[in-house]
Amino acid sequence: MSDLALITGGQTGIGLGIARILVAEGWRVALASSSPENSATVLDALAELGDAACYFQHDLRNTDAVNALLDQVNDRQGAISSLISNAGVPARVRGDMLDILPENWDFTLDINLRGAFFLAQSVAQRMVKGQVDGYRSIVFVTSVSADMVSIERAEYCISKAAAGMMAQLFAARLAGDGIGVFELRPGIIETGMTAGVKDKYTDRIEGGLVPAARWGQPSDIGSVVLPLVNGQMQFANGAVIPVDGGLSIHRL
Repeated sequence: MSDLALITGGQTGIGLGIARILVAEGWRVALASSSPENSATVLDALAELGDAACYFQHDLRNTDAVNALLDQVNDRQGAISSLISNAGVPARVRGDMLDILPENWDFTLDINLRGAFFLAQSVAQRMVKGQVDGYRSIVFVTSVSADMVSIERAEYCISKAAAGMMAQLFAARLAGDGIGVFELRPGIIETGMTAGVKDKYTDRIEGGLVPAARWGQPSDIGSVVLPLVNGQMQFANGAVIPVDGGLSIHRL
């Protein structure tokens, strides 16, 4: 049986781009998000990915439901070889960080950090118990905002910076068990999440903001994920990899 990747937020955007690459290389994928099973994005993703994919509705904020989710995945598709911790939300409201409301802070941190941590924790516990033969991995998809400041979406930046430390902690804890942990930091990627700012950024990207002079695509992230989950970078455990066309390179 082929390897199985659990991809949070795998029904759209970067997550779907990763799923496409993995399925094309013979992987099976379990997609998980809070979207209803009969939503258009879910149905379209399943139709595209075919028999290699299954979908599981799960809200990352509901940490009490994590083990039930993993049990469902195991019952339908088998043990997880790789967790792609990709799901995330932007700041609910862009604006002055001095005006952030506690409920908006909690919404972003509960999904991008707290939910991601406890799902990864449960997956790691099962991996350590040896439910999977062969290489196992966890890939955290964070953002260049883990290190680059955007004061109009402070809670998002903080969530991603903390997620970067989370990835380092899991890498240090799991390296001795032969489990690879990596962090990918996407830059400006063309997805539904960035559709509202496309006009704002296109001229800036082409004008030099991104040295590659183009928008990133979900497939750009998927192509980097593949060697990580296949075990080709085992001794690079804990690596932080920018996937941003050079956006985060410090320049004068």
